[in-house]
Amino acid sequence: MAETGALLSVRNLSKTYGALVVTDNVSLDIPERELHVIIGPNGAGKTTLIHQLSGRLPSNGGKVVFAGEDITRLPMHQRVRRGLARSFQITALLDGFTALENVAIAVQARSGSSFRFFAPVARDRKLNDEAMAVLARLGLEDRAHRRAGTLSHGEKRQLEIAVALATGARMLLLDEPLAGTSHEESAVLVELMRALKQTHTLILIEHDMDAVFSLADRISVLVYGKVIASGPPAEVRAHPEVRAAYLGDEQADKAPEAAAAGGGR
Repeated sequence: MAETGALLSVRNLSKTYGALVVTDNVSLDIPERELHVIIGPNGAGKTTLIHQLSGRLPSNGGKVVFAGEDITRLPMHQRVRRGLARSFQITALLDGFTALENVAIAVQARSGSSFRFFAPVARDRKLNDEAMAVLARLGLEDRAHRRAGTLSHGEKRQLEIAVALATGARMLLLDEPLAGTSHEESAVLVELMRALKQTHTLILIEHDMDAVFSLADRISVLVYGKVIASGPPAEVRAHPEVRAAYLGDEQADKAPEAAAAGGGR
């Protein structure tokens, strides 16, 4: 049974390729407005799990319930319509369109319009006003009329989150949003995610342990496709299997300082 108030409930989710088990009976409950971070070594199955939750990959077993509805067999676009949206480890923006157009198209898609109606977007005042409001929330209003392809790497990450928000998402699945960003860009994105968790539920894959322990309400550790620990940052940090398999004593000892600086909820 899911926890009372869980927005997302995952039970025994598995993904296999022949004899290769990538995710192995993963079970999670994510309450509304929690920032839940999934960590683990390379090859642990983290991105595959996000693909399964988003609907990009079908699962070989298990169940996914979102907002009380079984969405296990729903394709990605139908999950987006229900409020479950993701960003990609590698940005997936329309580089030839402006930041405003990228977000406006997402707003348009949420209303049920087809992507073939690119042209009318520029002439739709209401659509653009809503898109501009999303960009302003992400700190990108001064980049609204720049083509997405000309933005910095960190700005593209911000825009990708803006596009996800514009779909009407209740939950955001963020796959390594800090990857490849500069120190300054990372700081902006960390503050952005800290603000977003006041209004949205977030599942985050991230390798930056300072950011993880600063932001997380709870952390789940995935090793060889299995969740070996899940709980508040301090509990996970002290878990002997986590220290042995992933964090290591030096990184685990640094984690309290990061948590104190930013603090999970």
